[in-house]
Amino acid sequence: MANDKAKPRVLAKGRWLTFVDDAGWEYVTRPGVTGIVVIVAVTGDQRLVLVEQYRPAVQQRVTELPAGLVGDVEGRHAESLLDAAVRELEEETGYRAAEMVPLFDGPIAVGVSDETVSFFDARGLVRVGAGGGDDTEDIAVHEVPLAELNAFLASQRAKGIGIDPKIFAGLFLAGVTLAGVSLPAARGISPGRS
Repeated sequence: MANDKAKPRVLAKGRWLTFVDDAGWEYVTRPGVTGIVVIVAVTGDQRLVLVEQYRPAVQQRVTELPAGLVGDVEGRHAESLLDAAVRELEEETGYRAAEMVPLFDGPIAVGVSDETVSFFDARGLVRVGAGGGDDTEDIAVHEVPLAELNAFLASQRAKGIGIDPKIFAGLFLAGVTLAGVSLPAARGISPGRS
């Protein structure tokens, strides 16, 4: 019975993460964070807007869709997923969307984290700034023609840059098709670790 279950035990607390044991299963949680948003942004001339940044957990730069935590900053604890998606898109890429459409949400790393990710489709993009993230981030913005996406990602991987598979999930969820290119097979991008 669910009521007979013991309360998860905190094993350690860091600045941003709490490590817990739940009846023998260990995982991390982010206190104060209410979600994660991931944004699929395709420009009017059919370019996918991607970001690239160093990710300490994997010790490499990673190419990914614009994304961010929700409720993690003082004064924004009650921020909605939609507001966070709008904010993160502009902050990271310099683009503002006329419309932000929710696509799908679900758990992202069920074996190690309680995090849930929410995908959004950014429509009617207008460039309003340079992007690059806030003062704690070093983000490069890439605008990649959809017809050249797989070649671009293969090139990034060849340089030792990780490729976040959520790119393919986001494109699928947004109904984006690439003429003459099969997804998620991603030819030219071999499976396995970078």
